[in-house]
Amino acid sequence: MKILVNNKVAEAGIQLLREEHDVDTYCTLSQEELIKMIPKYDALVIRGDTIVSSEVIEAGRNLKVIGRAGLEVEHIDIQAATKQGIVVLNAPQGNSASSIEYTIGMILALARRIPQAYSSVKRGEWQRQKFLGMELKEKVLGIIGLGRVGMGVAKRAKAFDMKVIAYDPFLSDDKGRELGIELVDLDEILSKADYLTLHIPATVDTRNLLNKDAFSKMKKGIKIINCARGGIIDEEALIWALQEEIVSGAALDAFAEEPLQPDHPLVKMENVVCTPRIASRTQEAENEVAVCAARGVLAALRSEPVSTSLNIPPVSRDVMNMIKPYLHLMQKMCVLAVKLTEGRIKNIEVRYNGDISTADTKMLTLAAIKEVLNPILQEEVNIVNAPEVAKERGITVKEIKSKEAQSFVDLISITVKTDLTEHKVASTLFGKSEQRIVEIDDFRVEIDPSGWFLLISHEDYPGMIGKVGTVLGEHNINITSMQVGKISSMSRNIMIVGIQTEADSEVIGKLKEIKGTENVEEIFFNKYLS
Repeated sequence: MKILVNNKVAEAGIQLLREEHDVDTYCTLSQEELIKMIPKYDALVIRGDTIVSSEVIEAGRNLKVIGRAGLEVEHIDIQAATKQGIVVLNAPQGNSASSIEYTIGMILALARRIPQAYSSVKRGEWQRQKFLGMELKEKVLGIIGLGRVGMGVAKRAKAFDMKVIAYDPFLSDDKGRELGIELVDLDEILSKADYLTLHIPATVDTRNLLNKDAFSKMKKGIKIINCARGGIIDEEALIWALQEEIVSGAALDAFAEEPLQPDHPLVKMENVVCTPRIASRTQEAENEVAVCAARGVLAALRSEPVSTSLNIPPVSRDVMNMIKPYLHLMQKMCVLAVKLTEGRIKNIEVRYNGDISTADTKMLTLAAIKEVLNPILQEEVNIVNAPEVAKERGITVKEIKSKEAQSFVDLISITVKTDLTEHKVASTLFGKSEQRIVEIDDFRVEIDPSGWFLLISHEDYPGMIGKVGTVLGEHNINITSMQVGKISSMSRNIMIVGIQTEADSEVIGKLKEIKGTENVEEIFFNKYLS
């Protein structure tokens, strides 16, 4: 078979591929060149500079696998590849050690002001008193996100005699104790940490996680490290916090917009260290991701299981035809269940009732685990590694089947139990493709999961419907549907409001100000359409 390697991939990976197949290597093919050449290849191996668009995938009529030598895959149209039956894989572990070590380096750079001292000497100065540093010993390191990199940073920080606390709603208390890490909530980590490092993905839910409100809750003099993703920190709010001396220093390797412009305010600040996305760039990491990607590509070409696959592995056509509508519905169910959930997840239960219980539902259950875990973890969770990721975090998964149809021909439900709450979301298909969410805990609903929705949990105050309607009307937001009921497991009412357009942060803030409102969550279900 023929393999096309685009971008500079380490020779160790290329040699591995050449042991079994013909390999052509190129530096940087343009989109037009790639589309023209890809039809004759069975596999494509790339780095982050190659965009694999739907046009490339459609042209690759012989493509069986796309291998990404690295972690991030935003530049690959995975949905289009899945529809074409093409396996997409990456190398998620290859650069973990590099990212861990770089984060520790950034912490040390902030503590001892190493970059600033070096620049001062380069200018011909010798100002020893100006660069008085701080020891890491007995300082509190806060880690947001205990994935592979976050755990590695924690382990190394403890060698410096730092006290490590962490926020990760997907890690059990038992697992935290096993690792010797105190798990706390977000507000506590903000108020206690001397150093705060981020190791979470950039998603809708984590965007601007560190905003002005978060900075206002922080311990004065805190130092911020971000070697994960841009967009997690509201950079304008960070600049404000630095100017107000809430934050005494920041070390950043990821930014909302890249490349970072030389006139950016963060570049000009003396107590900020900025680097050009190099946390994972080492020779060892380059070799490791190349070898990892090559092994995955070879396995896919042999029709063997691929542990780093990011999309659906091969299943029979009959099974896929039966479960495919439910895969997209499962994604939406899980998004809703996670939005309702508070605390650390301990159990995930997926139940199948009716005709669907006779099908091979393993793929659906794996998809459920993946969708519950993916929103917060920095590393990619896919249907191959989802069970192992859940196991690592002390989360138990149960699949239950029953031919009893209850009120519907088919019914799928997912129950997510945490140390604080338990929530169930149940769904079905009307006909063969009309998706409906029909139950939230013991509250019977009928929700068409498309478009924008607001989930408003509130006390049983009179006039709540009118007050919500007034706020939305004042901001020219049309209500398309509304259902109100009591969720006994939450001991409060919930209002599910379909709206025609997005509600911005000002609208959400106004809704939260209504007396009796306890929480407001917004979901855009169209993100999860097939």
